[in-house]
Amino acid sequence: MRYLKNPSTNPYFNLALDEYAMKHIDCDEDFFFLWQNEPSVIIGKNQNTAEEINQKFIDEKGIKVARRVSGGGAVYHDIGNLNFTFVINVDDPGKVNYKKFVQPVIDALASMGVTAEASGRNDILVDGLKISGNAQRMANGKLMHHGTLMFDVDVETLVEALNVDPDKITSNGVKSVRSRVTNIKEHLPEGTTLQQFWDALQFYLSNEGKDEEIILTNEDIAKIEYEAVNRFGTWDWIYGASPEFNLKNSKRFPGGRIEVLMHVTDGRIDSVRFIGDYLGIEDVEAIEQRMQGTRFNRADVTAVFEQFTLNKYFGTITLDEILSVMFD
Repeated sequence: MRYLKNPSTNPYFNLALDEYAMKHIDCDEDFFFLWQNEPSVIIGKNQNTAEEINQKFIDEKGIKVARRVSGGGAVYHDIGNLNFTFVINVDDPGKVNYKKFVQPVIDALASMGVTAEASGRNDILVDGLKISGNAQRMANGKLMHHGTLMFDVDVETLVEALNVDPDKITSNGVKSVRSRVTNIKEHLPEGTTLQQFWDALQFYLSNEGKDEEIILTNEDIAKIEYEAVNRFGTWDWIYGASPEFNLKNSKRFPGGRIEVLMHVTDGRIDSVRFIGDYLGIEDVEAIEQRMQGTRFNRADVTAVFEQFTLNKYFGTITLDEILSVMFD
Protein backbone atom coordinates (compact mmCIF):
# COMPACT_ATOMS: atom_id res chain seq x y z
CA MET A 1 0.00 0.00 0.00
CA ARG A 2 1.32 3.47 -0.82
CA TYR A 3 2.10 5.73 2.09
CA LEU A 4 2.83 9.19 3.41
CA LYS A 5 5.43 10.03 6.02
CA ASN A 6 4.26 12.36 8.77
CA PRO A 7 6.82 13.36 11.44
CA SER A 8 4.48 15.88 13.13
CA THR A 9 3.34 15.38 16.72
CA ASN A 10 1.02 18.43 16.63
CA PRO A 11 -2.54 17.08 17.05
CA TYR A 12 -4.08 19.98 15.13
CA PHE A 13 -1.81 19.46 12.12
CA ASN A 14 -2.32 15.70 12.25
CA LEU A 15 -6.11 15.94 12.33
CA ALA A 16 -6.01 18.48 9.51
CA LEU A 17 -3.84 16.06 7.53
CA ASP A 18 -6.38 13.28 8.09
CA GLU A 19 -9.11 15.34 6.46
CA TYR A 20 -6.85 16.78 3.76
CA ALA A 21 -5.65 13.32 2.77
CA MET A 22 -9.24 12.14 2.39
CA LYS A 23 -10.45 15.16 0.42
CA HIS A 24 -7.52 16.50 -1.56
CA ILE A 25 -4.76 13.97 -2.18
CA ASP A 26 -5.41 12.78 -5.71
CA CYS A 27 -4.37 9.14 -5.68
CA ASP A 28 -6.12 6.27 -7.41
CA GLU A 29 -4.52 3.80 -5.02
CA ASP A 30 -5.24 3.26 -1.36
CA PHE A 31 -2.63 4.69 1.00
CA PHE A 32 -1.78 4.97 4.69
CA PHE A 33 0.34 6.92 7.14
CA LEU A 34 1.51 6.41 10.71
CA TRP A 35 1.71 9.30 13.16
CA GLN A 36 1.93 10.35 16.79
CA ASN A 37 0.53 13.14 18.95
CA GLU A 38 2.10 14.85 21.92
CA PRO A 39 -0.11 14.40 25.03
CA SER A 40 -3.63 15.20 23.83
CA VAL A 41 -7.26 14.30 24.31
CA ILE A 42 -9.00 13.83 20.98
CA ILE A 43 -12.77 14.33 21.02
CA GLY A 44 -15.18 12.73 18.56
CA LYS A 45 -16.95 15.00 16.09
CA ASN A 46 -20.35 14.74 17.81
CA GLN A 47 -19.24 14.82 21.43
CA ASN A 48 -19.66 17.44 24.08
CA THR A 49 -16.11 18.40 24.97
CA ALA A 50 -16.94 19.66 28.45
CA GLU A 51 -18.56 16.36 29.40
CA GLU A 52 -15.76 14.16 28.06
CA ILE A 53 -12.66 15.66 29.63
CA ASN A 54 -11.26 16.46 33.04
CA GLN A 55 -10.52 20.09 32.21
CA LYS A 56 -8.78 20.89 35.50
CA PHE A 57 -6.35 17.97 35.15
CA ILE A 58 -5.76 18.74 31.49
CA ASP A 59 -4.99 22.38 32.27
CA GLU A 60 -2.61 21.40 35.07
CA LYS A 61 -0.71 18.95 32.86
CA GLY A 62 -0.66 21.08 29.72
CA ILE A 63 -2.50 18.42 27.70
CA LYS A 64 -3.93 19.63 24.41
CA VAL A 65 -7.59 19.11 23.50
CA ALA A 66 -8.58 18.57 19.87
CA ARG A 67 -11.68 17.53 17.94
CA ARG A 68 -11.49 15.20 14.96
CA VAL A 69 -13.82 15.04 11.96
CA SER A 70 -14.90 11.45 12.65
CA GLY A 71 -17.36 10.15 15.23
CA GLY A 72 -16.73 7.84 18.17
CA GLY A 73 -15.49 8.50 21.66
CA ALA A 74 -12.79 10.55 23.33
CA VAL A 75 -9.29 9.08 23.40
CA TYR A 76 -6.02 9.99 25.05
CA HIS A 77 -2.82 10.13 22.99
CA ASP A 78 0.79 10.49 24.06
CA ILE A 79 4.16 9.58 22.59
CA GLY A 80 3.59 5.99 23.74
CA ASN A 81 0.68 5.79 21.29
CA LEU A 82 1.05 5.13 17.55
CA ASN A 83 -1.81 6.13 15.26
CA PHE A 84 -2.63 4.91 11.78
CA THR A 85 -4.74 6.37 8.98
CA PHE A 86 -5.93 4.54 5.87
CA VAL A 87 -7.44 6.41 2.94
CA ILE A 88 -9.41 3.90 0.89
CA ASN A 89 -11.32 4.26 -2.37
CA VAL A 90 -14.88 3.11 -1.72
CA ASP A 91 -17.43 2.84 -4.53
CA ASP A 92 -20.30 1.71 -2.30
CA PRO A 93 -20.74 3.19 1.19
CA GLY A 94 -22.77 0.12 2.08
CA LYS A 95 -19.57 -1.90 1.93
CA VAL A 96 -17.93 0.10 4.69
CA ASN A 97 -17.11 -2.24 7.55
CA TYR A 98 -14.52 -1.23 10.10
CA LYS A 99 -13.40 -4.84 10.64
CA LYS A 100 -12.32 -5.04 7.01
CA PHE A 101 -10.12 -2.00 7.37
CA VAL A 102 -8.45 -2.95 10.67
CA GLN A 103 -7.54 -6.38 9.31
CA PRO A 104 -4.21 -5.15 7.83
CA VAL A 105 -3.22 -3.93 11.31
CA ILE A 106 -4.30 -7.23 12.89
CA ASP A 107 -2.28 -9.11 10.26
CA ALA A 108 0.74 -6.86 10.90
CA LEU A 109 0.50 -7.56 14.63
CA ALA A 110 0.30 -11.28 13.90
CA SER A 111 3.53 -11.00 11.90
CA MET A 112 5.15 -9.70 15.11
CA GLY A 113 3.74 -12.54 17.20
CA VAL A 114 0.80 -10.63 18.72
CA THR A 115 -2.62 -12.25 18.32
CA ALA A 116 -5.28 -9.55 18.05
CA GLU A 117 -8.94 -9.48 17.04
CA ALA A 118 -11.56 -6.96 15.99
CA SER A 119 -14.29 -6.57 18.57
CA GLY A 120 -17.43 -4.56 19.21
CA ARG A 121 -18.10 -1.42 17.23
CA ASN A 122 -14.56 -0.19 16.77
CA ASP A 123 -11.99 -1.90 18.98
CA ILE A 124 -8.99 -4.18 18.53
CA LEU A 125 -8.31 -6.50 21.45
CA VAL A 126 -5.40 -8.61 22.66
CA ASP A 127 -6.28 -11.26 25.24
CA GLY A 128 -9.67 -9.57 25.62
CA LEU A 129 -8.11 -6.20 26.45
CA LYS A 130 -8.34 -3.08 24.28
CA ILE A 131 -5.26 -1.89 22.41
CA SER A 132 -7.00 0.18 19.73
CA GLY A 133 -10.07 2.29 19.04
CA ASN A 134 -11.07 3.24 15.50
CA ALA A 135 -13.27 5.74 13.68
CA GLN A 136 -14.19 6.52 10.09
CA ARG A 137 -15.33 9.34 7.83
CA MET A 138 -16.28 9.41 4.14
CA ALA A 139 -15.95 12.16 1.53
CA ASN A 140 -15.54 12.30 -2.24
CA GLY A 141 -15.75 8.55 -2.64
CA LYS A 142 -12.93 7.96 -0.17
CA LEU A 143 -13.03 6.46 3.29
CA MET A 144 -10.69 7.84 5.92
CA HIS A 145 -10.22 5.20 8.61
CA HIS A 146 -8.01 6.03 11.55
CA GLY A 147 -7.20 4.36 14.81
CA THR A 148 -4.98 4.29 17.85
CA LEU A 149 -2.43 1.67 18.86
CA MET A 150 -1.55 1.69 22.54
CA PHE A 151 2.11 0.67 22.52
CA ASP A 152 3.27 2.14 25.83
CA VAL A 153 0.65 4.71 26.82
CA ASP A 154 0.62 6.27 30.30
CA VAL A 155 -2.62 4.65 31.45
CA GLU A 156 -2.76 6.61 34.70
CA THR A 157 -2.80 9.90 32.79
CA LEU A 158 -5.34 8.46 30.34
CA VAL A 159 -7.68 7.66 33.24
CA GLU A 160 -7.29 11.11 34.81
CA ALA A 161 -7.69 13.05 31.56
CA LEU A 162 -10.98 11.49 30.48
CA ASN A 163 -14.36 11.58 32.16
CA VAL A 164 -15.32 7.94 31.84
CA ASP A 165 -19.01 7.13 31.74
CA PRO A 166 -19.72 4.97 34.83
CA ASP A 167 -22.60 3.24 33.00
CA LYS A 168 -20.22 2.17 30.27
CA ILE A 169 -17.81 0.70 32.78
CA THR A 170 -20.58 -1.16 34.59
CA SER A 171 -22.09 -2.55 31.40
CA ASN A 172 -18.71 -4.02 30.50
CA GLY A 173 -18.50 -5.80 33.85
CA VAL A 174 -15.31 -4.08 34.99
CA LYS A 175 -14.49 -1.58 37.68
CA SER A 176 -12.07 0.73 35.91
CA VAL A 177 -10.49 1.70 32.63
CA ARG A 178 -7.24 0.16 33.86
CA SER A 179 -8.79 -3.30 33.75
CA ARG A 180 -10.03 -2.89 30.17
CA VAL A 181 -6.86 -1.89 28.33
CA THR A 182 -3.36 -3.20 27.73
CA ASN A 183 -0.22 -1.90 26.07
CA ILE A 184 1.12 -3.76 23.03
CA LYS A 185 4.63 -3.55 24.47
CA GLU A 186 3.62 -6.06 27.12
CA HIS A 187 2.93 -8.65 24.41
CA LEU A 188 6.14 -8.21 22.41
CA PRO A 189 9.66 -9.49 23.17
CA GLU A 190 11.25 -7.64 26.07
CA GLY A 191 13.14 -4.56 24.98
CA THR A 192 11.08 -3.87 21.84
CA THR A 193 11.00 -0.12 21.30
CA LEU A 194 8.21 1.95 19.81
CA GLN A 195 10.45 2.85 16.88
CA GLN A 196 11.05 -0.83 16.17
CA PHE A 197 7.30 -1.41 16.34
CA TRP A 198 6.68 1.57 14.03
CA ASP A 199 9.28 0.30 11.55
CA ALA A 200 7.80 -3.20 11.55
CA LEU A 201 4.26 -1.91 10.99
CA GLN A 202 5.43 0.44 8.23
CA PHE A 203 7.34 -2.41 6.55
CA TYR A 204 4.37 -4.77 6.64
CA LEU A 205 1.74 -2.30 5.44
CA SER A 206 3.91 -0.98 2.60
CA ASN A 207 4.31 -4.44 1.06
CA GLU A 208 7.69 -4.93 2.70
CA GLY A 209 8.77 -1.47 1.66
CA LYS A 210 8.08 -2.08 -2.03
CA ASP A 211 5.22 0.36 -2.44
CA GLU A 212 5.78 3.99 -3.38
CA GLU A 213 5.79 6.95 -1.02
CA ILE A 214 3.45 9.88 -1.70
CA ILE A 215 5.34 13.15 -1.21
CA LEU A 216 3.37 16.14 0.04
CA THR A 217 4.20 19.36 -1.80
CA ASN A 218 4.97 22.62 -0.02
CA GLU A 219 1.55 23.81 -1.17
CA ASP A 220 -0.09 20.75 0.43
CA ILE A 221 1.69 21.37 3.71
CA ALA A 222 0.78 25.07 3.70
CA LYS A 223 -2.90 24.23 3.23
CA ILE A 224 -2.80 21.66 6.04
CA GLU A 225 -1.06 24.11 8.36
CA TYR A 226 -3.68 26.75 7.56
CA GLU A 227 -6.49 24.36 8.55
CA ALA A 228 -4.57 23.31 11.67
CA VAL A 229 -4.36 26.91 12.89
CA ASN A 230 -7.62 28.39 11.62
CA ARG A 231 -9.96 25.48 12.20
CA PHE A 232 -8.67 22.49 14.15
CA GLY A 233 -6.78 24.59 16.68
CA THR A 234 -9.61 27.04 17.39
CA TRP A 235 -11.81 27.23 20.45
CA ASP A 236 -14.92 27.37 18.25
CA TRP A 237 -14.08 23.99 16.70
CA ILE A 238 -12.90 22.24 19.86
CA TYR A 239 -15.48 23.57 22.34
CA GLY A 240 -18.00 25.63 20.40
CA ALA A 241 -18.96 22.66 18.24
CA SER A 242 -20.24 20.82 21.29
CA PRO A 243 -23.93 19.88 21.26
CA GLU A 244 -26.34 21.87 23.40
CA PHE A 245 -26.42 20.74 27.03
CA ASN A 246 -27.73 21.68 30.46
CA LEU A 247 -25.62 21.80 33.60
CA LYS A 248 -26.83 21.49 37.15
CA ASN A 249 -24.49 21.07 40.07
CA SER A 250 -24.35 22.00 43.73
CA LYS A 251 -21.90 21.91 46.63
CA ARG A 252 -21.84 23.00 50.26
CA PHE A 253 -18.97 25.06 51.60
CA PRO A 254 -18.31 26.71 54.98
CA GLY A 255 -19.83 29.83 53.47
CA GLY A 256 -23.03 28.04 52.50
CA ARG A 257 -24.54 25.93 49.74
CA ILE A 258 -24.41 27.06 46.11
CA GLU A 259 -26.24 25.51 43.20
CA VAL A 260 -25.53 26.40 39.57
CA LEU A 261 -28.19 26.00 36.90
CA MET A 262 -26.84 26.71 33.44
CA HIS A 263 -27.87 26.41 29.82
CA VAL A 264 -25.07 26.27 27.26
CA THR A 265 -25.38 26.31 23.46
CA ASP A 266 -22.48 26.05 21.01
CA GLY A 267 -20.05 26.34 23.89
CA ARG A 268 -21.44 29.65 25.21
CA ILE A 269 -23.52 30.37 28.28
CA ASP A 270 -27.10 31.30 27.37
CA SER A 271 -28.28 31.67 30.95
CA VAL A 272 -27.06 30.90 34.43
CA ARG A 273 -28.59 30.99 37.91
CA PHE A 274 -26.72 30.85 41.18
CA ILE A 275 -29.01 29.50 43.93
CA GLY A 276 -28.20 28.77 47.55
CA ASP A 277 -28.06 29.96 51.14
CA TYR A 278 -24.86 32.00 50.89
CA LEU A 279 -24.90 35.41 52.54
CA GLY A 280 -24.41 37.96 49.78
CA ILE A 281 -25.45 41.55 50.11
CA GLU A 282 -25.78 42.39 46.42
CA ASP A 283 -28.21 40.85 43.93
CA VAL A 284 -26.32 38.11 42.08
CA GLU A 285 -28.49 38.80 39.00
CA ALA A 286 -25.88 41.36 37.88
CA ILE A 287 -23.30 38.56 37.53
CA GLU A 288 -25.79 36.24 35.89
CA GLN A 289 -26.59 38.82 33.23
CA ARG A 290 -22.92 39.65 32.61
CA MET A 291 -22.20 35.92 32.15
CA GLN A 292 -24.57 35.57 29.17
CA GLY A 293 -22.68 34.94 25.95
CA THR A 294 -19.46 34.03 27.75
CA ARG A 295 -17.54 31.03 26.44
CA PHE A 296 -17.92 28.07 28.77
CA ASN A 297 -14.34 27.66 29.90
CA ARG A 298 -12.67 28.38 33.19
CA ALA A 299 -10.53 31.27 32.00
CA ASP A 300 -13.34 33.26 30.39
CA VAL A 301 -15.77 32.68 33.26
CA THR A 302 -13.06 33.68 35.75
CA ALA A 303 -12.54 36.93 33.83
CA VAL A 304 -16.22 37.80 34.29
CA PHE A 305 -16.19 37.05 38.00
CA GLU A 306 -13.09 39.20 38.46
CA GLN A 307 -15.11 42.23 37.34
CA PHE A 308 -17.08 41.98 40.60
CA THR A 309 -16.31 42.17 44.30
CA LEU A 310 -17.51 38.63 44.92
CA ASN A 311 -17.96 38.77 48.70
CA LYS A 312 -20.76 41.27 48.08
CA TYR A 313 -22.60 38.61 46.09
CA PHE A 314 -21.54 35.27 47.59
CA GLY A 315 -20.40 36.12 51.10
CA THR A 316 -17.39 34.03 52.13
CA ILE A 317 -17.75 31.55 49.26
CA THR A 318 -14.60 32.01 47.23
CA LEU A 319 -14.02 32.27 43.50
CA ASP A 320 -12.28 28.89 43.43
CA GLU A 321 -15.25 27.31 45.20
CA ILE A 322 -17.72 28.79 42.71
CA LEU A 323 -15.57 27.62 39.79
CA SER A 324 -15.41 24.14 41.27
CA VAL A 325 -19.20 23.92 41.15
CA MET A 326 -19.25 25.03 37.55
CA PHE A 327 -16.34 23.01 36.17
CA ASP A 328 -15.14 20.22 38.48
